Amino acid sequence: MHHFLRQLITAGLACIPLASYALQPYLAADKVEAADLRSALAAVESKLSAAGFTPVGRHQPMNIEAGTVVVTDPDLMATIHRLGGSSIVLAPIRVGVQKDGTVSCINPEYWARAFIPADQYPSFAVTVAAVNARLHTALNTGQAFGGDVAAADLPHYRYMFGMERFADRSLIKEYPGFDQALRTVEENLEKKVGATSKVYEISFADAKIAVIGFAQNDADHGEGWWVNRIHGADHIAALPWEIFIVDGKIYGLYARYRTALAWPTLGMGQFMTIVRHPDATHRMIKDIAGAE
Repeated sequence: MHHFLRQLITAGLACIPLASYALQPYLAADKVEAADLRSALAAVESKLSAAGFTPVGRHQPMNIEAGTVVVTDPDLMATIHRLGGSSIVLAPIRVGVQKDGTVSCINPEYWARAFIPADQYPSFAVTVAAVNARLHTALNTGQAFGGDVAAADLPHYRYMFGMERFADRSLIKEYPGFDQALRTVEENLEKKVGATSKVYEISFADAKIAVIGFAQNDADHGEGWWVNRIHGADHIAALPWEIFIVDGKIYGLYARYRTALAWPTLGMGQFMTIVRHPDATHRMIKDIAGAE
């Protein structure tokens, strides 16, 4: 009954005027007891599996004492399969784990409102509620954190005037068909182009959509550099980065959008300390897509 009420409340928020409330990107969860990060990740993955999630990958970024378990949810996968298109970017559910056992996860409503057009969000509301309920069952999620963004602003979010939104600069390369696009991404990640490596892959071949998460392993430009520069490891559930495919088109979210969405309280001074990050990450995505 408790989970059913949570679903009703979350779904009901879809009917509240969006200007009336704000969302934050992450949810805190119960800490796990473990001897080291690898053991902590395994313990969290076990909890998620027991609650009905399907693990698809683990990510331990270089030089960051934290990692991520990536899972899928059956209700969310069914909704994405039905809707298709760029909704595939929502498929990975990222759960962050610190070396000391601290656990957090993405806030499904925050990311869904950011990635789904506002007129399509009502069809996602019940699914978001179901995912929230399953995360609570698995991890005892509670307090949201990470910085307020008005729910009304998320569908067209940008950090400030002149910076990118979801669709800006995101189309990387187009191939004649889905299979060739996916094969190109897979082969380039196997080659570790641009010092990248694959973390997970989620695809619906019949719908011609896929999302692939990748590690940024470059010592000078990868996540181990820029996340530490902004002291951002408490937002580890933002990682890994993703590239996604719709039909024959390969997309990658531009970092001035994707990083700001994941760390919405960053000041301009902090952004300036990672000024190389957006273009460096964009080059990695282009390498993976075979655009260069």
